[in-house]
Amino acid sequence: MKQQQWFEDAKLGIFIHYGIYAVDGVSESWSFYNGRMSHEQYMKQLDGFTASKFDADKWADLFAKAGAKYAVLTTKHHDGVALWDTQYSDLNVVKQTPAKRDIIKEYAEAMHNKGLRLGMYYSLIDWSHPDYPSVFEGGVVPEDLSKVNRFSNPVDGVQDEEKWQKFLAFNNHQLREVLTNFGKVDLLWFDGDWERSAEQWNLPEFKQYLQSFNPDILINSRLQGHGDYKTPEQGIPITRPEGPWEFCTTINRSWGYVPTDEKYKSLNQIIRMFCDCISMGGNMLLDIGPMEDGTVEPRQEAILLGLGDWIRTHEEAVFGTTEGIMTRYYLGGSTLSKDRKTLYLFVYDTPKENVCVKGLSNPIKKITVLHSGKELTHEIHGGVPWFNIPGTTWVHMTNEDAHEQVTVLKLEFDEEIEMYGGSGTVVTHN
Repeated sequence: MKQQQWFEDAKLGIFIHYGIYAVDGVSESWSFYNGRMSHEQYMKQLDGFTASKFDADKWADLFAKAGAKYAVLTTKHHDGVALWDTQYSDLNVVKQTPAKRDIIKEYAEAMHNKGLRLGMYYSLIDWSHPDYPSVFEGGVVPEDLSKVNRFSNPVDGVQDEEKWQKFLAFNNHQLREVLTNFGKVDLLWFDGDWERSAEQWNLPEFKQYLQSFNPDILINSRLQGHGDYKTPEQGIPITRPEGPWEFCTTINRSWGYVPTDEKYKSLNQIIRMFCDCISMGGNMLLDIGPMEDGTVEPRQEAILLGLGDWIRTHEEAVFGTTEGIMTRYYLGGSTLSKDRKTLYLFVYDTPKENVCVKGLSNPIKKITVLHSGKELTHEIHGGVPWFNIPGTTWVHMTNEDAHEQVTVLKLEFDEEIEMYGGSGTVVTHN
């Protein structure tokens, strides 16, 4: 798929969960769904949503400084509150909040102006729409109706297919607006597909409908098996997902703005997670939850800027690279240049005297510390050349060579890198 190339080269995207839930700092949509507050209480936040300091250009500037190549904003979460002036529902921030602004329009313009790829998050489920809770997943009515959530399914167990079809038409109308009102949309980020089957979402016709507005649009995996790339969430994959993928994660524990959430990841942890993602050929989609007024919490901003500083310093190890060598060869992350003649090693901790690489069959032309340009020496111990079994490469590196966050070592070769993956052998002749 040609249109995926920009995505696979992007490495970093910024996820933005912005909505009325920032007013009281409650969990987006789930707070009423799980009964932590009433739906009515939750919707009272509409009155407090001002977006008074929202400046989309400032956002775009921050994302670019963070080193991101794309962004994804919640156009509508499961609560059904749209952030644009939709003609198909009064439940939007233009008609129902003091903000009276089309947030999506301003966001799209700012991203286009900054040259960032435009991503739109859209919740397939709408827990506020009267026609949504009309059917059960796959049409299967559960035996015990007492556990049915009224926001998702009919509590009386009676399904209404006509209402469901009306809801699908509503989604199609809103998505047409999202895909045609704001210039070119590069990526659609769905959420909530799990509450209905692929048949109920009218797949694959639904996907073809979306592609009719932009044949190059990328759609994430949350489309009951019909997406273009995988989206592991909050837990970094241990085994590389097949095909293109993106790891989405939060800076603290919350997607939206929750002032009581003090569980922040450190800048060092975020950089290491980012390195882990690109080492396995994936992207990181790092989430921020702006405050009700549209500004980004200073601690979240600091992490984005710190990540951007590190990326700028180590740009050639990030952009234009592919996934690195397996951790059985090097106990850390790595990337490879596209011609496979340069290997970048991510050194997460400060080595005592050496960095060790096993199974490397090529002679090394040169090793430099990327941030300082300092050249490092190395030695090779062991190996059985006549069986093509390489020795162990020891790169001499100590504390003073290290970057304060993650150090990158650049190893250059004359030929494409070749790694030995065997079990060794008994040396029978010398």
